[in-house]
Amino acid sequence: MLDILEVPELDTYENIRQGERGAWLSIVSYIVLSALKLTIGYLFVSEALMADGLNNATDIVASIAVLIGLRISQKPPDKDHPYGHYRAETIAALIASFIMAMIGLQVLFNTVRSFFVGSHEVPGMITAWVAIGAAAIMFGVYWYNRKLAMRINSQALMAAAKDNLSDALVSIGAAVGIFGSQFGLVWLDPLAAFLVGIIICKTAWEIFYSATHALTDGFDEEKLQSLQTAVAGIKGVREIKDIKARVHGSNVLVDVIILVDPTLSLIESHRICDEVEKKMKRKHDIMNIHVHVEPFTPAVT
Repeated sequence: MLDILEVPELDTYENIRQGERGAWLSIVSYIVLSALKLTIGYLFVSEALMADGLNNATDIVASIAVLIGLRISQKPPDKDHPYGHYRAETIAALIASFIMAMIGLQVLFNTVRSFFVGSHEVPGMITAWVAIGAAAIMFGVYWYNRKLAMRINSQALMAAAKDNLSDALVSIGAAVGIFGSQFGLVWLDPLAAFLVGIIICKTAWEIFYSATHALTDGFDEEKLQSLQTAVAGIKGVREIKDIKARVHGSNVLVDVIILVDPTLSLIESHRICDEVEKKMKRKHDIMNIHVHVEPFTPAVT
């Protein structure tokens, strides 16, 4: 029997530190845009732009949560956390999802109430141009964060980048509603606000589901099958008795039991384990894999 546990390389922590730049960019962008949208939306009576501003306000909290999670994740392993603190960002995302859901429900409530309270005012055209400008800025933030996330292989930052993209699309939707109200379709502005509320709630649910799935050690079946196929193709591996995987922050932890020829020496078995580790790192970017070796015994018929 041979057990091998590979410790994450220092590059992992350096990648997390680089990911903080993307989180800070999102935070600054959301602070400026939410303040601008809420102010202009209030002054020029655009429910859609104000809802978009509230959406960005929730994103500030979500981005701060990601930043805090990234900071805590950089703490090295200790006696209480032998695998490190990578799941801190997952917990932070879970907290952010609750806050986003509360804001989203509030937007929906206010919008539905506005449909039954008096007539709607036509928002000023400046609100539409603010929404379009905000969309352009968020597309730029999305491009930067997506490129950085791909370079450092950060799932958390890639999720933030997707949120940046959805925010850009929300702003475009708000602009469409505002433009429509200029042509007598005043109901388009509150309708756009309602759709923004739905998008906020939908995003909150997706973050909640992803976080709880990871925290309960859920793992994608297709990806697990891909890992099993990769290990089975390594020379010297006669059979895979069991394989498990779980998400730990931006990392994946794998436990696999392989069966090898019982006549192999300890050194030869160790070489096979090294090959498993190298292939998992090279093809799937997995830094932590626990390999357990057992002798292969053909089934007696």
